[in-house]
Amino acid sequence: MSSESGKHYPHVLPLSTYFSVAGALLALTAITVWMSNFHFGEWNLIVAMAVAVTKAILVALIFMHLLYDNKMYLTVFLSSLIFLSVFITFTLYDTMRRGDIYDEVSQPIQKRAALYETLKKDSTHTKSSEVHH
Repeated sequence: MSSESGKHYPHVLPLSTYFSVAGALLALTAITVWMSNFHFGEWNLIVAMAVAVTKAILVALIFMHLLYDNKMYLTVFLSSLIFLSVFITFTLYDTMRRGDIYDEVSQPIQKRAALYETLKKDSTHTKSSEVHH
């Protein structure tokens, strides 16, 4: 009896389920194309991502069989998506905040260095020579 309980039987979905999900994916693709003709302002990205996430959920749950398979696979899949979103968030935060350091970096370390005086003289000499030509 114990050998029977350890067996794994594949979950077979009816063909109509696959066709229904495929039809839903095609309809959502058509909605995506139709919505691209409209301007939703700040909601453009949110609306587009909502449709894309819905399509991804359908594919993951039905075509990848995560809905009916061992829940460990679903947990691993969702964990990887969470970690990916954390890393993307950190990356976006870094790239969006880089402008904050440019004011600090653009300032010379030693403002009265001889190098900067030489650069000022060269730039005024170049500008005056360009005017005479």
